[in-house]
Amino acid sequence: MPHFLWQNVLLFTCLLLITSINSQDYDDSDNTPANPEQDKCIGVFLAYTFTKRTKEYPHVKNASAQAYAFDAEATILNTMSEDLKAWEFFVGFQHDEILVSVGNAVLTNGTDFPVKVGNGTTFSGFPDTDLLNAIETAGDMDQIQRIIKIKGTQFGVKPPGTPMPKTIKLMNSGFKCPEPTKKGGQMYLCCVKDPKMKKKTNTTKFLKRQKADLTIAYDILQAYGNNYLAQVTMDNWHPLGRLDNWNLTWEWKRGEFIYSMRGAYTLKRDSSSCIYSQAASYYTDFDFAPVISCDKNPIIVDLPPEREKDKDIGNLPFCCKNGTLLPKQMNSSLSTAMFQLQVYKMPPDLNRTTLHAPQNWKIKGELNPNYVCGPPVRVEPMEFPDPSGLMSETAAVASWQVGCNITRPKPRQNRCCVSFSAYYNESVIPCNTCACGCSDAVACDPDAQPLLLPSEALLIPFRNRTAKAKAWAKLKHRSIPNPLPCGDNCGVSINWHIVSNYRNGWSARITLFNWKQYIFKDWFTAVTLDHDAFIDYQKVYSFNGTILNSTKHTVFMQGLEGLKYLVGIVNATDPTKYPPIPGKQQTIISFTKKKTPNIKLSKGAGFPTKVYFNGEECALPDQLPISNGYRLRSGIFRVALAVISVFLIHMGSLL
Repeated sequence: MPHFLWQNVLLFTCLLLITSINSQDYDDSDNTPANPEQDKCIGVFLAYTFTKRTKEYPHVKNASAQAYAFDAEATILNTMSEDLKAWEFFVGFQHDEILVSVGNAVLTNGTDFPVKVGNGTTFSGFPDTDLLNAIETAGDMDQIQRIIKIKGTQFGVKPPGTPMPKTIKLMNSGFKCPEPTKKGGQMYLCCVKDPKMKKKTNTTKFLKRQKADLTIAYDILQAYGNNYLAQVTMDNWHPLGRLDNWNLTWEWKRGEFIYSMRGAYTLKRDSSSCIYSQAASYYTDFDFAPVISCDKNPIIVDLPPEREKDKDIGNLPFCCKNGTLLPKQMNSSLSTAMFQLQVYKMPPDLNRTTLHAPQNWKIKGELNPNYVCGPPVRVEPMEFPDPSGLMSETAAVASWQVGCNITRPKPRQNRCCVSFSAYYNESVIPCNTCACGCSDAVACDPDAQPLLLPSEALLIPFRNRTAKAKAWAKLKHRSIPNPLPCGDNCGVSINWHIVSNYRNGWSARITLFNWKQYIFKDWFTAVTLDHDAFIDYQKVYSFNGTILNSTKHTVFMQGLEGLKYLVGIVNATDPTKYPPIPGKQQTIISFTKKKTPNIKLSKGAGFPTKVYFNGEECALPDQLPISNGYRLRSGIFRVALAVISVFLIHMGSLL
């Protein structure tokens, strides 16, 4: 074949090859989704895939009690044309699951592993909290999708059954999620923007600051290659929220350690924990002697007031209040706390722009509400007044915000309790059995109703009441259970007593008892009443009483000058003869009958529906004293009625 013909054949072959290559659709061949439904989704695509499980020890015959180790994946994919900020993914576990580890995410409520999630749990992104959009990332799956690796234990679903969650959904506001589609070991759905939600305009790439009962700001003021200076600011926004001797803790996820602090300190300072830590393997010539803490979960507390002006560890605004955070309407200067810390980082984060906030924040106080904190959310950098005094503002390098909200105590997990009594009934209804928890002791019955008491028994510690309680039961011809009911085990108890009822009004007395050795400074209490009782509230006498406009039907009370301390329990003059004496304060509260002339006090109308001490909601008794005996509180009565109804229906089906 002539040479020029070979050239033509070669050229023709090349043209065919190029045409073939150009005709291929790489998008369809390389990026075909594992689930075709995600191609149709314009919103946020969620999927849960059960991967595998293995039978765990111990091997038991009861199938419902057999434990299985399981692996699963939860996938969240942003298919919108805008970023998804601070995503939250709920998985409705329902088989008594216990999670032991999670990859590419953290638990939103900051709970430590292992954690029981049999009622479901919510995941948040870490270290990246946002999902970017495909348009601005050229479809980079690493930026628009997260696959959460889940490892844990589940109970009761033996093979070939598949232990799937009840549901999955996106928890971010402004989205509507349908019921998930379930196919074998997978479930999936597409959450879309709710058209009824008003679109919020946000000119920055960060989320706006959120509202919560307690907010914590984590602001990075200065950033260097391997370390940064951060400032932590806590603000109490709840009218009944409070912390005494607060303990704050979090979890370092990337090997960080605290080099120095101002305005606070860690409870544990042990340089040996640094020397044997991962940090020592990188910072080989580093002097760890002055390091504050290398703990993964440091416990941080406030400085005492005498260190407020200390040039080395104090000298910060809002620091050094001995861990006191009060409601703003009580004392605005004590509603904020602040401290600073110098943090050293570990590879691969050794540049000034790679910054991460710690995770799993928790805060608690001496006898205060239970706060549940969400994950830190990246927000617009905080602006501070210029330190030079000029009328300019200096922005933080980076800012995160943690929102903590008060949760209602679970039964038998309160830390204060209430007893009820009235002038028209000789017996006091004491605090509930095990109102604040019970030990595993077998000497008492944790499920028995408490014994009614004479009024003078309220001044005696529970362990010294037995003789009086038995004598009172015999006097009133009441049976005495064996074993006796356990105590309430509460550090603070409150008695609400209906004192009088006359033509133009009525009055009640509230008494606080402190059974702890701890002294409560700047204490407060609050009571929520039914509408008929609250509407005629008149005056509090020995306390400073005000009505809370932000909380319905609630009277807020605190000590007057000279009465701001609720002292702790002390021994009697002769401890061999007399029991210890609790700290005590009390006042009379008066009510008129201008709007409720027919209020039925003798039927229990004058008793509060909620009682708080230092922000903690106290356990109420199950019964109310009435003129001819006792009756269940309305909520307890409804539960009892429901149980009886179910029983009658069941019996009817057997006939």
